[in-house]
Amino acid sequence: MDPKNGSSFTGFILLGFSDRPQLERVLFVVLLIFYLLTLLGNMSIIALSRLDPHLQTPMYFFLSNLSFLDLCYTTSTVPQLLVDLRGADKSISFAGCVAQLFVSLWLGSTECILLGVMAFDRYAAVCRPLHYTVIMHPRLCSLMASASWFIGFVNSSLHTVFIFLVPLCGRNKIEHFFCEVTPLLKLACVDTTGNENEIFFASVIILLIPVALITFSYGQIVRVVLAIKSASGQRKAFGTCGSHLTVVSLFYGTGIYIYLQPSNNYSQDQGKFISLFYTIVTPMVNPVIYTLRNKDVMGAMRKVLCRAATGL
Repeated sequence: MDPKNGSSFTGFILLGFSDRPQLERVLFVVLLIFYLLTLLGNMSIIALSRLDPHLQTPMYFFLSNLSFLDLCYTTSTVPQLLVDLRGADKSISFAGCVAQLFVSLWLGSTECILLGVMAFDRYAAVCRPLHYTVIMHPRLCSLMASASWFIGFVNSSLHTVFIFLVPLCGRNKIEHFFCEVTPLLKLACVDTTGNENEIFFASVIILLIPVALITFSYGQIVRVVLAIKSASGQRKAFGTCGSHLTVVSLFYGTGIYIYLQPSNNYSQDQGKFISLFYTIVTPMVNPVIYTLRNKDVMGAMRKVLCRAATGL
């Protein structure tokens, strides 16, 4: 690697929101509260899925994977941001930046695929109820979850290597609050069109193939649900899918905005706030969406709390 590309750096400077010191103080308090709620909500989902036998089904297996993923994804960026918001030193080491980019890309890519897998699970539950337990065999569920993590790992590995091979010529001020793809490429002192095209192509595959699977799955679900004559049956079927569809809309909406728009249309300020949304807001609201709209989770929570209360 060219020494000017990073090995001679003491690190990068994450400019973040340093041009708005008053906003930084407000953001610190808000993000700290959001982060704690994210930890609490996602850890609760994971614990409930383990403790309640009624939640040991394919749906909650994937949901606990999603909660663990969101937990790690938020932790890969938010603690560093909180430290930067409270102090004048906003530096991050070269190795730290590589690790942050790699982990955030890995987890983000994995979530894209996992949400597609979860849509297939809902399709099997609604459209093939008599064969659901056969289709969604525990071994297949484990295989699909593992494949999601592996594909995300490979995608992130390739992106991270390609991005940090780009010569930076001593530039180290990142116009963002964490090491993100587009701001890093903007540090390059060479033409990065080829890199941008590769990232765009990979993003199309990682984002749009799961979107196509989700669209197909929910198209089939809607067709089946509309054929159900019972109003209560329709509500139940839509209820099992509504939470997942809400999460999908939040996640893919922000992901498509960040990664599938032309680089010349990319706004640094908009990019920062959209990134704030998908790194902290979405992981925080996911457990809330699944909990409030799900009687099984609410029931499991009441049982665990009652058990804890009687054990005191």
